[in-house]
Amino acid sequence: MNRNTEEDRILLEGMTFFGRHGTLQAERELGQPFVVDVEMSLDLRPAGLSDDLSKTVDYSEVHRLVRRIVEGEPVNLTETVAERIAAKVLEDHPTVEAVRVKVSKPHVRLEDTVLAGSAVEIVRRR
Repeated sequence: MNRNTEEDRILLEGMTFFGRHGTLQAERELGQPFVVDVEMSLDLRPAGLSDDLSKTVDYSEVHRLVRRIVEGEPVNLTETVAERIAAKVLEDHPTVEAVRVKVSKPHVRLEDTVLAGSAVEIVRRR
C-alpha cells in the first residue's frame, strides 16, 4: 500500500440486516439482526480532486452486497459471513487495497446470561 492508501478510508458503519446464521437451530428458525461495519482502504485523492464518483467506491454498492450476503444463504459461522463480505468487496472493487469487516450479533444469549453482543473482525488485503 502506498502512504495515501494507508491513511485514506471509506467507512460504512452500523449497517443492520436480519439474517439466519448460526449453529443453533433457533438461530436458523428465528433469525436475528447482524450489524456490519466495513472499512475500505484506497487512495481517495483521485476522487477528491476530480469530484468523480467513478474514481472511488460507490458505497451504495457495498451496502447492497453486504445486505445480499447477510440476508442470503444461512451459514454456521459469523466468520464465514465476514469472509464472504471481504472477498466480495475486494473482487468487485479493484481500487480497494484492504478491507476490514466487523460482523456483530447484538444481545447474544449464552446459557442463562445475555451478552451485549459478540463480534468477528477480519482484515483482508490484496
